[in-house]
Amino acid sequence: MWRDVAITAARAGGSVLMAKFGTALRVSHKGAVDLVTEADEAAEAAIVSLLRQHCPEHDILAEEGDYGRGRRSHCWIIDPLDGTTNYAHGFPWFAVSIGLEIEGEVQVGVVYNPCNGELFVAEKGEGAYLNDRRLQVSAVAQLDQSLLATGFPYNRKQTAANNYDHFVHFQQAAQACRRPGAASLDLACVAAGRFDGYWEMKLKPWDVAAGQLLVVEAGGMVGNFDGGRLDIYSRETVASNGLIHAAMIEVLRQGVRP
Repeated sequence: MWRDVAITAARAGGSVLMAKFGTALRVSHKGAVDLVTEADEAAEAAIVSLLRQHCPEHDILAEEGDYGRGRRSHCWIIDPLDGTTNYAHGFPWFAVSIGLEIEGEVQVGVVYNPCNGELFVAEKGEGAYLNDRRLQVSAVAQLDQSLLATGFPYNRKQTAANNYDHFVHFQQAAQACRRPGAASLDLACVAAGRFDGYWEMKLKPWDVAAGQLLVVEAGGMVGNFDGGRLDIYSRETVASNGLIHAAMIEVLRQGVRP
């Protein structure tokens, strides 16, 4: 039931994004390089409205608005537009990300890229899917043969914990690294076997809630930079196909931590 609600909400948000994509947008700044557009706000409004219809008793934690989160057992974790900078520049790599946390554990995750019609869906214990095709992480077992993804924090110009050193280390250790600009899609691509691993720091729960479940349900691993359990409310995220996880942790231990 909640899986279907999440899919419907993600598609509703994606429709709003596509209607406004490539148009003249009102863009404001939450920080020096942290953008928000009218599309973020409109997509979130559409998603929240739908969730309020289907499950008014649930909490909502979303990037743009404050919905008075309480202590209810069910909480929807929403990023209405992951990849806002890409979107604002007309670069077609962005997504709607929706996760449902039940009793402190994410049970449903949906990441929807409306530009290419890719809908990633995971439900705890039921596997991960891309447009109804079951996903499996890659079988690459060597870090030096791996394609990795990452991103950089919004305060990268003000702090030494900016991921630059990790990026250089992985450029030396891996086959290649990419920085596409949408954490939820990076994680979805690990689940799909397109990337072999991913790491980032200083993310928010709405950046990782859905994507990390996709990785786990596709047979991969997620955690923190020490190799411990992932906390979606913490400041470190690493995900992989599992085969290169230990090697990635060794590289991450060499850099500055948040």
